[in-house]
Amino acid sequence: MTARVGVVTFPGSLDDGDAARAVRIAGAEPVRLWHGDPQLHGVDAVVLPGGFSYGDYLRCGAIARFAPVMETIVDAAQGGLPVLGICNGFQILCEAHLLPGALTRNQHLHFRNRDQILRIESTGTAWTNAFQPGQEVLIPVKNGEGCYVADSATLDALEAEGRVVARYLGGNPNGSQRDIAAITNPAGNVVGIMPHPEHAVEALTGPSLDGLGFFTSVLKHLVGAPA
Repeated sequence: MTARVGVVTFPGSLDDGDAARAVRIAGAEPVRLWHGDPQLHGVDAVVLPGGFSYGDYLRCGAIARFAPVMETIVDAAQGGLPVLGICNGFQILCEAHLLPGALTRNQHLHFRNRDQILRIESTGTAWTNAFQPGQEVLIPVKNGEGCYVADSATLDALEAEGRVVARYLGGNPNGSQRDIAAITNPAGNVVGIMPHPEHAVEALTGPSLDGLGFFTSVLKHLVGAPA
């Protein structure tokens, strides 16, 4: 039976179509979810895509966090539903308190768009089990508010608990503390990543195929999950 992966569209979403295509290429059925509809329509996992939800008013992700669909997603994620937040989706996960810390304005105050090398630090999550620990991947980054910040106690806990999922290599594009590019919750089902794996799934349009592993990982996870 084909896994069904929901991709949420908020007002101002930019990369929902790309995320849905990545889900399809990985071998799952993409299911488009609408911000105003609290129903998840029986999906097995959810992707919160990149973009500028609600115009990034107040703070990036601050309004999207109150969307009807997010109330359902928060409850489902706490129950084990795999959720991947990409860029703006990462910001939304932090605003919804599914992940700690916050994403703030890039330290250099410029929007940064480039192909970025990452090192995969944790392969024990629902979204990274297809990688090897320490594997280096090439994935585009494009953000203006991508600087991950948290207090020292939170950063130390993320390190100690193995919850840093990926780090920037070859230069930090936004000033994120400890070069953090992605983190996970304690259960490993919720992952937030600032770079865009959905833009690295096809040779024609991406710098590599390295992003595909995030989407095939969740299918592997779902196969092994208890019924």
